[in-house]
Amino acid sequence: MLELRLLIIFLACAAAWAQPRYDLLLKGGHVIDAKNGIDAVRDVAIAGGRIAAVAEDIPASQARRTVDVHSLYVTPGLVDMHVHVFAATMDREYTGEWGVRPDGFTFRSGVTTVVDAGSSGWRNFEEFKRLVIDRVQTRVFSMLNIVGKGMAGRADIEQDVSDMDPERTAEMAKRHSDVVVGVKIAHYAGPDWGPVEKAVKAGTLANIPVMVDFATFRPERPFQDLVLKKLRPGDIYTHTYLTAVPMLDAQGQLLPYLFEARKRGVIFDVGHGGGSFSFRQAVPAIKQGFLADSISTDLHVTSMNAGMKDILNLMSKFLAMGVSVQDVVARATWHPAREIHREQYGNLSVGAVADVAVLRLVQGDFGFVDSARRRLRGTQKLICELTLKGGRTMWDLNGLTSDDWDKQLPERRQSGR
Repeated sequence: MLELRLLIIFLACAAAWAQPRYDLLLKGGHVIDAKNGIDAVRDVAIAGGRIAAVAEDIPASQARRTVDVHSLYVTPGLVDMHVHVFAATMDREYTGEWGVRPDGFTFRSGVTTVVDAGSSGWRNFEEFKRLVIDRVQTRVFSMLNIVGKGMAGRADIEQDVSDMDPERTAEMAKRHSDVVVGVKIAHYAGPDWGPVEKAVKAGTLANIPVMVDFATFRPERPFQDLVLKKLRPGDIYTHTYLTAVPMLDAQGQLLPYLFEARKRGVIFDVGHGGGSFSFRQAVPAIKQGFLADSISTDLHVTSMNAGMKDILNLMSKFLAMGVSVQDVVARATWHPAREIHREQYGNLSVGAVADVAVLRLVQGDFGFVDSARRRLRGTQKLICELTLKGGRTMWDLNGLTSDDWDKQLPERRQSGR
């Protein structure tokens, strides 16, 4: 009887040992993982929706499925920290004239995580959460607009100083601290600093960063004072290469206060948008060493149909301006994850959620357009071959994870949707 029990235990252990250790193996790709300092050809193994191993040569026999990604870049899922995705019908009023529902625009570009930057405020955030955040597959975080109504599809809403309530904004942020990652102040055209100070107060009360989105600067509140005096370390200015930002002197030299602001800990984000990115600002600034800390799209209906298009097109613009693939990827993955204090994303650490983008760098003759419809020519462009979120295939451009149709395998059940 003892021998039989031992035999059963031995056979069970042998069967368990024979089972593949990994669900999926991405083999032979060039891994770029800024958090962990990896910039080399590595294999990436995934099990149970998480990164299980990153190593030089993981045997294919250890995985249920192996995908050959030689000649491709393997990066963390991209993190776009300035988008507008509050596209929903609320109280019989459609709020999404500018916003888009995220799933149709994220995965095809390698994006797994986005931050909605101020589309909602404390008055309507819970509707945004119920109608969008809780229903989509993209991971959506939010920065609450200091205006209680958010953007609400009307330009005048964000001028309503009476609806800027730091205490209620902070209260809502703390109530939903799992998804609220910041406070947004945007588009204010008045002469005073009051709205910025209210946003900073809300950020201080909730212990979260503030993002400022100004396209208009007035003598009473100059941009230099914003980044040198009003913002705290860790706060963010988006639209770094906006034409109105005083970056260059009359001789085209970068103004030194920008480096002083960065030394203070202020973060500079791209926030391309429909009208907030100029090559005449970006090209000389980057040549003189002022590269934005993070690359974000300011995705909305106008920007995606104009010069911005999508995050990969935007990243490719930076390649055309001489930025390395490694720096571009870092600014679209680990940097924004760190800036919104969600360090569990934007990296391929063992144990991290398996959000992965597989990118191809193609050569050709390309044109990239800024907000003034000026063109920069380039010879390289990034496209997304494969996007995984939590180890699941969300986008597969060329069927890398699929079997050939004539291979003798059981048919997979297909969704009727």
